[in-house]
Amino acid sequence: MRSLVAACLMVLTVLPVWAGARHTVLMDVLGIPELSGILQAEGLAFGETLNREWLDGQGGPLWTGQVTRIYDAERISEGIRAGLEPAVQGEDLENAITFFASDLGARVIELENAARRALADPDIEAEARAQFAARAGTDDSRLEQIDRMIEAGDLINRNVTSALNSNYQFLRALVDADVYDMSDDEILADVLSEREVIEEDTTGWLGAFMTLAYSPLTLDELTLYADFAATSAGKALNVGLFAGFDPLYADISYALGRAMALNMVAEEL
Repeated sequence: MRSLVAACLMVLTVLPVWAGARHTVLMDVLGIPELSGILQAEGLAFGETLNREWLDGQGGPLWTGQVTRIYDAERISEGIRAGLEPAVQGEDLENAITFFASDLGARVIELENAARRALADPDIEAEARAQFAARAGTDDSRLEQIDRMIEAGDLINRNVTSALNSNYQFLRALVDADVYDMSDDEILADVLSEREVIEEDTTGWLGAFMTLAYSPLTLDELTLYADFAATSAGKALNVGLFAGFDPLYADISYALGRAMALNMVAEEL
């Protein structure tokens, strides 16, 4: 009996370690460390935008340091992993690793990260948006596969919801810091008033990103990727990514709002 109990305890001890190791593999094949660096760079650029639009460019080293700490790359990676681990398990986990460890999967990640970096250039983003807009609504077979991926992951709705929640948290932080005097209902109404604009912008950006990223793929390769996105593993992966991103960016937005409030008070003094 003691041997059986010891064996059971050993199994229970080893399984979480094994699961953690497999999720580390998933993080690696998804290129999450690289993506986290890209998202950090996007955050720093957004911080500069906030500095210009909210602080008249007077944020200085204090604001820059605050934004840099908020968009910590390791924190971003940990947030993504926190969403992936409970959402992608068992067979879905193994199938996701298998796909993204393949030549096609690895190329997809490389192309997605490269496109995300490229879109940081406003001129490239404008051109990509224009190209997508010109092809939208046509019988383009490549856009058909992209639309399949968007539908399988409910990507428009999920991204819009995430953006609205981030905006809510930013504004709530300003209210909590007594910069604004608004009720929770007023904050929510203010945020929701932008939903149509955010949805239109999200549709354009997502279409531009995916069209640009997957342009080097053949139609057959793009179809295989769309097929994967519609599988249980593909959907679980998508759920896990948003489960990581949503609370992560809610926290980031609230932290940005608090930092903004501190800087606005400092300016007044």
